[in-house]
Amino acid sequence: MEAVLVIVALIFILCVVLGAYATVKVVGAAKRGVDRTVGQARRAVEDTTLRARSFAQPGTASELAHLRLKLRTSMRATQDSLHARVSDDPSLKESLGLFQRLSAHGHELDDELKRLESEPDKAHVRSLLPQMKARTEQITASADALRHAARDRADRFAGDDLDALSAQIDLEAGALRHWTTPDAAPTAPPAAEGTGPVQEPARPAITPPGVRPVYAWQKKPRPESTT
Repeated sequence: MEAVLVIVALIFILCVVLGAYATVKVVGAAKRGVDRTVGQARRAVEDTTLRARSFAQPGTASELAHLRLKLRTSMRATQDSLHARVSDDPSLKESLGLFQRLSAHGHELDDELKRLESEPDKAHVRSLLPQMKARTEQITASADALRHAARDRADRFAGDDLDALSAQIDLEAGALRHWTTPDAAPTAPPAAEGTGPVQEPARPAITPPGVRPVYAWQKKPRPESTT
């Protein structure tokens, strides 16, 4: 009896532990989903605000907003492209590592541009704009190079695979069309000369005469006399 109680207690404890673990996993997944959604919404709002500033506010504020928007767009596009392809092409892990190092410089530049937006000394901001533009061009050019190289690599592999598949399909189609016609009925070979008497071909059987047709213009035959 005590053994049964111990087993029941262990099963109960195991169920409680598994339930708690499942709850933690579900809550963590939900939290990550909420954080991801909030982050996407915040980035969308920031991009919309920057786009509005780049058109609505002329001068230094517009140039700063344009630089931030260009930097964020290029970095996000490269990040999404590499993460989407790294599962199919493990060789992109090194490129992803390089992009993570580049992202650190991108975040640092974005923070500096954001601080310059609230800088009251506009003359000082204008003096820093050429340097900010050069850094932005350098970072976005590196990010674009990684993204374009990953896309070209994927297109090349897809093209090679398609060429190989097309060649296999052509071979299979040719094999399917290679059918054979049925052979003709064998004929008896002619008899060689001097090998034996030549048998005449069998004559057709004589068929009995059939009833001759009677036409309307013919006279009826007279019956023979019995005397």
